[in-house]
Amino acid sequence: MTRTRLSGATPATARTRPRAGAGLLLAGVLLTGCGAQPGEIPLSEIRAESPTPTPTPTVEPVVADGPAGVVAAAATPTAPPARNGLIAARGFLDQDRRTSAIFAVTADGKTRQQLTQPDDRTRDDRPSWSPDGTALAFDRTGGDSPGRIWTTGADGRNAHPVGPLCEAGAPDCLNETETGPAWSPDGKLIAFTRTWGQSDPTSEQTQYSDLYVIAPDGTSAQRLTFLTNDTPYSGAVTDPAWSPDGKQLVFSYRTSATGQPANGRSLYVVNVDGTGLRRLTPWELRAGERANWSPDGSRIVFTTYPAGPDNAPGAPGGGIYTVHPDGTAVEALTPGPSEVTYGVASYSPDGTAIAFDQAPAGGASELWTMRADGSTATRLTDPTGPSEGRPNWGTAQPQS
Repeated sequence: MTRTRLSGATPATARTRPRAGAGLLLAGVLLTGCGAQPGEIPLSEIRAESPTPTPTPTVEPVVADGPAGVVAAAATPTAPPARNGLIAARGFLDQDRRTSAIFAVTADGKTRQQLTQPDDRTRDDRPSWSPDGTALAFDRTGGDSPGRIWTTGADGRNAHPVGPLCEAGAPDCLNETETGPAWSPDGKLIAFTRTWGQSDPTSEQTQYSDLYVIAPDGTSAQRLTFLTNDTPYSGAVTDPAWSPDGKQLVFSYRTSATGQPANGRSLYVVNVDGTGLRRLTPWELRAGERANWSPDGSRIVFTTYPAGPDNAPGAPGGGIYTVHPDGTAVEALTPGPSEVTYGVASYSPDGTAIAFDQAPAGGASELWTMRADGSTATRLTDPTGPSEGRPNWGTAQPQS
């Protein structure tokens, strides 16, 4: 296979169909049937497919024995055979939080190893284990990198970029970034967010943002979603995650001040061939960051954020929830309202536990685990240490 790169018409002339959209698409095979595309169905009219009623959060508190006050609100899924391994997470290396690396932490919190070696003022972030635990994907931004996907071995060796996709100076590559990698269950693809185009200095919103997939060797890149194709500056696609059978992806969509609705957050699901796009969570729940499927496919765990003028994480409030893949049975695993800020949550490979990060009011983010029903919260990292977050629980075993 040969590496495919971007070239051709500018994004402003692109449409959602192949004949007029070649400039926005990566060279190669166009995925057909993009389902519920803006320009055909308004984004505000996209609804969960079945059932039709919009789910609402329900909480049945049961006081947990962990210090986080996490509550039980969902049944533990049937655990498929899997072996729990290391938890990968981002950790800052300086007090100003300008430099971060990827670390691997054992599930008991006793062993912590730095896997990547970023330059000063460079951030390695959003780790994703390969299904066999032999490699790790992450994104690197800052320094000389505007945002690129990298992979490394489980021991931190052989780190290298995947791509970049753009030819230097190509019209489709203005302000182009590639972030939020997620390895497919069969190890053959990496899903990621691509953002590109003009930047609005007022809102700091970039023209275009959509979901792509690429082979780990940087070939066969294809575009899956067209949420911003006909409505530039309307929002940002982030943080894809695969279903266990590899047939679907869940991702976060954050609308801008000009989006519909304005400054909203929700999770969407799309088939791996680009069809079947549907909204999974109600806008009022404000779901965001990376969601994560349970290994048996019965639940999706995700984080919510309180409403605010900046439309971004960081303010106290929100929580960790689960939902069925059809959009039903939204349930809270953490108490609310809360002064704690919650971050990314990730199921263990055997489905019995969840890793997540949380930050006390005014404090640094810390790694925790809890049972899949939200009980028995346990802190893994030192609260006096550097801020750590965005965990991804894989099968990689500690190096002997």
